[in-house]
Amino acid sequence: MISLLSEAAGDGRLSPSEHEERSGQALAARTLGELAQLTADLAPPAGQPIRLYPGRAVTAVGGRERREGRWVVPDALPVTALFGDVVLDLRNAVLASQRIVIYATAVCGQVRLIVPAGVTVEMTGRSFLGIRSVRGRGRPAAGDAGSGVIEVRTLALGGAVKVVTPRRVRRR
Repeated sequence: MISLLSEAAGDGRLSPSEHEERSGQALAARTLGELAQLTADLAPPAGQPIRLYPGRAVTAVGGRERREGRWVVPDALPVTALFGDVVLDLRNAVLASQRIVIYATAVCGQVRLIVPAGVTVEMTGRSFLGIRSVRGRGRPAAGDAGSGVIEVRTLALGGAVKVVTPRRVRRR
């Protein structure tokens, strides 16, 4: 029970003071019913409105790694694709600050970033027998002045780092 409460505090589902209070109640509980009441209001991590990933770095070694949906992008995020593929879908992500730095390394692999329209992308870095590309650079609209900047610092060795802004669907 204490481990469940600690996990909830680590995920942000409980504040430190709530964690301390509930841990004390768990240690003092005499029945299973009392223990069940301590975690009844906590949604499991899979049911959270924001996906919580265990580590900050994203790494694919000979496989695939994908982050999508509503998740928190830290200020600095190292991303490595070593003979693998990494896809970061930032369209529904929550940016921790107005400027995000992504350190993208692709060694015989591919790193693909999908960014929402209106977010400015700055790509710097080096490429040796690799590809670095930004397609569909989004310029902020008049009302989107604070939509943010994503700086991608790349190292592509026989791999590819691609940033894509999906086109808006036109309806007839």
